[in-house]
Amino acid sequence: MAQSVNGGREDGQPAASFDILFEDNHLLGIVKPVNIPVQEDATGDTDLLTLLKEDVKRRYNKPGNVFMGLVHRLDRPVGGAMIFAKTSKAASRLSESVRSRSFRKGYLTVVHGKLPAASGRLRDILLKNAKTNTVTVVREGTPGGKEAVLDYTVLGFAEGLSLVKVDLLTGRSHQIRVQLAHAGCPLYGDQKYGAAVNKPGQQIALWSSLVGFPHPVTRQEVELISLPPRQYPWDLWPVKLQEGALR
Repeated sequence: MAQSVNGGREDGQPAASFDILFEDNHLLGIVKPVNIPVQEDATGDTDLLTLLKEDVKRRYNKPGNVFMGLVHRLDRPVGGAMIFAKTSKAASRLSESVRSRSFRKGYLTVVHGKLPAASGRLRDILLKNAKTNTVTVVREGTPGGKEAVLDYTVLGFAEGLSLVKVDLLTGRSHQIRVQLAHAGCPLYGDQKYGAAVNKPGQQIALWSSLVGFPHPVTRQEVELISLPPRQYPWDLWPVKLQEGALR
């Protein structure tokens, strides 16, 4: 069961609360709240890394700076399971797991429409525009283009929406959002890649539901599982269906 922690800010301001999925001397696994940047960005808004460092410093009464290594990222509007390294050694070994693809990332998402098959693999070449922070699908051989691959399984269909499980095989920026939109099924609530079918203010329905990796020290397999909140459109499908898809 996840442990809920309310982080206190040194400046006296309230901080976000976090559900802790896993913690030991080497790692901290949490449920990332939606609409918080993982690290400092141009907005200047308080970021998750800063909040976690403050939380660990407070809970363990640590003097000086606290190390918190960023191993993988989630887009600002996306919530769900994330793992952070509490030591540089753990960070280095987890980064190697990412490179060797022994680091598994599973997502649940709700998209508009129906995908062409009940399950399948999407492979595209993606090109990122750093100035606009947007990603587009381009032809193979395009300078700067990077291969993006994901596997998907459709879990259910209701009210014109599909519940989809996604397993990422590569970790490109905005990958799930761009590839599914390119396949004709933009994500519910995605204002950037699905503006034509979404209303302003809708929360994007993309959730980091599973993070799995060999522990950087013990080498035992660790799995973090997080289910999306019970609100529309997630509540169109039973929890057991969503949970069962991650097992």
